Amino acid sequence: MVALQAVYVRAFVFLLILTLGLAGDIVHPDNKAPKKPGCDNNFVLVKVPTWIDGVEHSEYVGVGARFGQSLESKEKHANHTRVALADPPDCCSKPKNELTGKVILVHRGNCSFTTKANRAEEAGASAILIINNRTELFKMVCEENETDVDIRIPAVMLPQDAGAYLEQHLENNSAVSVQLYSPLRPAVDVAEIFLWLMAVGTILCASCWSAWTAREEAIEHEKLIKDGSDELVNMENVGYSSYVEITTAAAVLFVVVASCFLVMIYKLMSYWFIEILVVLFCIGGVEGLQTCLVALLSCFRWFRHAVQTYVKVPIFGAVSYLTLAVTPFCIAFAVVWAVHRRISFAWIGQDILGIALIITVLQIVRMPNLKVGTVLLSCAFLYDIFWVFVSKWWFHESVMIVVARGDKSGEDGIPMLLKIPRLFDPWGGYSVIGFGDIILPGLLVAFSLRYDWLAKRKLRDGYFLWAMTAYGLGLFVTYLALNLMDGRGQPALLYIVPFTLGTLLALGKKKGELKILWTREA
Repeated sequence: MVALQAVYVRAFVFLLILTLGLAGDIVHPDNKAPKKPGCDNNFVLVKVPTWIDGVEHSEYVGVGARFGQSLESKEKHANHTRVALADPPDCCSKPKNELTGKVILVHRGNCSFTTKANRAEEAGASAILIINNRTELFKMVCEENETDVDIRIPAVMLPQDAGAYLEQHLENNSAVSVQLYSPLRPAVDVAEIFLWLMAVGTILCASCWSAWTAREEAIEHEKLIKDGSDELVNMENVGYSSYVEITTAAAVLFVVVASCFLVMIYKLMSYWFIEILVVLFCIGGVEGLQTCLVALLSCFRWFRHAVQTYVKVPIFGAVSYLTLAVTPFCIAFAVVWAVHRRISFAWIGQDILGIALIITVLQIVRMPNLKVGTVLLSCAFLYDIFWVFVSKWWFHESVMIVVARGDKSGEDGIPMLLKIPRLFDPWGGYSVIGFGDIILPGLLVAFSLRYDWLAKRKLRDGYFLWAMTAYGLGLFVTYLALNLMDGRGQPALLYIVPFTLGTLLALGKKKGELKILWTREA
């Protein structure tokens, strides 16, 4: 059973490392949107609640333009204002209908955004809503040589479906009114604190389990050597091992394989492909949850007999009775999550399955020395930067961010993420961290604790405490950068790798043990 686990995890771990700690607004980057006087607003999301004949209906989200008056940030200060259709619909010439004090609804196209806004302001409109010709939002900017940008009314872009909804009711002579306001996001959300604790706690638990297992194996190995047991010879001849050890070649191959998987997901991103990823995630989640539950229950003496008694199962071989007992529960848990994953609290089930899987991977997959760790994390560092930032030059968008958000899939994103809803953010959404941001540095942290335990180092004299602290600081800086960048996606390993790997290399050099760490297996 353990051998099967190892083969499975080795194949699946490459899929896990694809998505990293990213977050972003639903609007797109604006590399070609420079600011200039009169056209220097920050792009902000705008809440647009609607009322039809005095009854509150749907609420939509738009995006404010570079130009025009700034919007209120508090709902209580935003006025309810009647909406009127533009005549002509594109508002490229002076409107024929009465618009004084009203919000004008216009179609995109045929002239610049600022021309539409100027015509609306001249007609007495209090704001302009421009309907995009797509379901996504578009950031409205000024043309390069435009000079008439002294616009004193708010301009907001609406997605196509929102515009069609309002237009339909207006054509039916219904009284439509809206409120326009842009609430501010909190500088720090509690969700980020909890997510930080989850990531750090997961690595801590996995490292302790990995180190404890390594120490038990070392003690058992020493006993067999002292006793001169034939069992040691048999184990060496068979080549049996309860874990998968990463090699330098595998670490380099990681970049190629992971990049191929990422491009494949990017190109095939659709509803059905996300469903396939959900199935794979559930299979891994069942394996991880089962492994963690068996290990946890085996600590209690009531279950020790069940974990030490085996039954032969076709295909899987010898399986303990305790494993057979917990497997149906694990399968049921994963199936229930998959079926109901779109409900508001489904993130709890996703995080439970994800944490169990991460701990299992860190228990089974091992980094033998600092040499392999340096190669693996350096490759991951470059991989992360390339697919978040550099990929924009070839694909015209960040491949990593598109994959993490699940764009064009009809879903909220791929499931290989730990996430927590943003509790005090008026825009909602989730704070997320990818499995790779935990697994890859977690391999290095787990190595440091195994090394300390096998070398019989005290906590304050070893490497683990420093490695764990470095990971926590690296993740903290990641979220700090995320907030400073206004929620735009950030490659977490850009910050985590220098902290963790740099700390171990520097500390090893200071202690004069870098050569030992570089080659010694732990």
